[in-house]
Parts: sequence; structure tokens; C-alpha cells
Amino acid sequence: MTGAIAAGTLATGSAQATTSATSASSTAAAVSDKGTHLVLLGTAGGPPPFADRMGISSALVVNGKTYVIDCGRGAVTQFVRAGLDMRSLSGIFLTHLHADHTVDYFAFPLLCGGVFQPFTGFSKVLDVYGPGSPGELHSISGKSWFNPSNPFPGTAGLTRLAAEAWAYSTNAFTAEGIGVPPSDLLNVHEIALPDTGATVTDTAPSMSPFTVMENDEMKVTAILVPHGAVFPAFAYRFETPDGSVVFSGDTAPTANIPVLAKHASVLVHEVIDTTWFQEQGLPAPIVTHMQDVHTPVSEIGRIGAESGARKMVLTHFSPGDPQARSEQWWARQARVGKKAAGYRGEIVVGRDLLRMRVR
Repeated sequence: MTGAIAAGTLATGSAQATTSATSASSTAAAVSDKGTHLVLLGTAGGPPPFADRMGISSALVVNGKTYVIDCGRGAVTQFVRAGLDMRSLSGIFLTHLHADHTVDYFAFPLLCGGVFQPFTGFSKVLDVYGPGSPGELHSISGKSWFNPSNPFPGTAGLTRLAAEAWAYSTNAFTAEGIGVPPSDLLNVHEIALPDTGATVTDTAPSMSPFTVMENDEMKVTAILVPHGAVFPAFAYRFETPDGSVVFSGDTAPTANIPVLAKHASVLVHEVIDTTWFQEQGLPAPIVTHMQDVHTPVSEIGRIGAESGARKMVLTHFSPGDPQARSEQWWARQARVGKKAAGYRGEIVVGRDLLRMRVR
């Protein structure tokens, strides 16, 4: 990491001025083409928009090639603000298909490809990896589905439907001889599940990680994680020449994360404060949902200790508004859990545009 933070400490984003950026001008310098760099594009959990945090999205730069993990609100803008070169974009990985993780997904080819390629440099077909459709959910009785003929499209269906929704824009450019269908710039890979016995009622049984993709510079493995009615939902591990980086995605506490993150260099993990949702007087189904499908910040130290990860980076904050829970608050809570669990690694409270070198 490029900041002056000693190993074994816990730090907030505000204490990492050397690794965190606060304005477009301060992020103009591109990430080095050498080594592996983690960039947090957005760190807010959930769909509601906040002025001071963008939606959940991260980038991993491996020897000049950039891979985006989840595409929450503002991901494209944050990609540019982080000083990342659109020509370096080499893949997108979606952990699951909730709107707060996918809302900016199609914006990459729609706003950066086709007629806009000369301005952005987005010029190659992009590999996309994400969940397929959970066919079993279709048979659950007693539910009134929106769009009942296709209630749970997978990543390929999401891509096709997005392309159809924006057909007017694409065809208008085509009529002028300058249109390229955005979907032509995406090569979608729906991740095939290994035979684990997973079902919509047991979405993340104990299992071993499985390979999603591999190239000359890195290998990506995945594991199933529990996230309520969402199935499948994945956590990803990126093995690079400089170390391993794990992204939890959205998950309730699960033994599968320490399995995937065993001795990882960095574990990027979501956190929630369930008491805040209880205090707001929200409808009971919302409070129950938040309690059941996310990981309390008090569990972070234990997860770090069980995985043996050298460093943990907190993200996907719920509540996502920094005014509700400050960086310092998250740091204090993580510190308590770290001490209780005897976790000896570093815990970093993430913030938008924070970047660190992996080594």
C-alpha cells in the first residue's frame, strides 16, 4: 500500500491522504502499468443515492489491465475520476444482479463505446462474467412476479434487455452512419455452477472455490455466498503475480468467505450496522432483510482471523450515508471486533477513490 500505515493497524480513509483522492484533479495521474492496484470506485451499500458516496464498485489493475468488480451508481464517472484509462478496461465481474451492483453496467459500452470510442478509447470487446438465471425461483408459488414471463433474467438476459431498452439511441446513431450496438462490445459469460447441491433454499452450501477464468496474468476463482433470495451470488478471488485480492460481494456471514480468502493479501468485505436500521423505525420486512443478508461490522475481525487475510478493506457501507455513520465510527467498531477476535492484520475503512498497491 502506498500510504504510511504500519502493518497491524486499523485506519480510516481520512487517515490515508496518500492513498485516497478527493477530487478529479487529484486523481488525474493514472494507475501505474506495473504491478497490481486496488481502486475503490464507490463504497455505498444499497440503491439509495448519497451525495458523498457513490454506489458499490471496485477496480483491480493488473499490469495495466483493469478489471471492474460490480457496477454501482456512478461507476463510469468514478472510473474516469480515478485516473483509469478506458483503453485498459479488460473485464467486468458482477457478484450478483441486484440493481445497486449493476445499474451502471451497461453504461460502460453505452456511453463509452461505439460512436464515442474516439473520445474514450473503449474499442475492444469486453469479457463480462456474472450469474445466470436461477431457474428454480420461477417455480416458487404464491408470488406475484414483475414481468412473470421472464422474472429473473441472468447476466446475458440483462445485457440483451438493456440493449433493447436503448435501441432508440443506438438506431438514431446508426441512421447517421455512426452507430455500433453497445451489446456488440460485450462478450457475456454466465458462470456455470459446480455440483454443490445449492438450491434457492440453500444458496451457499459449504464448498470449494472453482475457477471462473484464467489468463497469462491472473486466475479468478469464485464461491457461492448467501444473500437472501438472490441466487446465485458470488464472491471472487483474483490471484495475481503480486498477491491475491478477494471481493466478498454482498453476503451474510458464511464459512465460504474464509475458505475463499485463505491467506489472501487483501479481503475487500461488505459491512453493515444493523442497529441503525432498527433505530429508524423502518418497516419490519426491511429491517429483517438487512439483518439477514449482510455482515455486521462486529464480525469483521473474526472473518479476518479465520481467513488469515493479511489486510481487510471495508466497503459497501450500510447505512451508506457518511452522515449516518462516519468513517471514524466504522473504524471504532472494526477495532473492537479485531481485538475480540485476535486478528493481527490491518483493517482499512474504505472510501471512494481510495487506491492501494497489492504486494
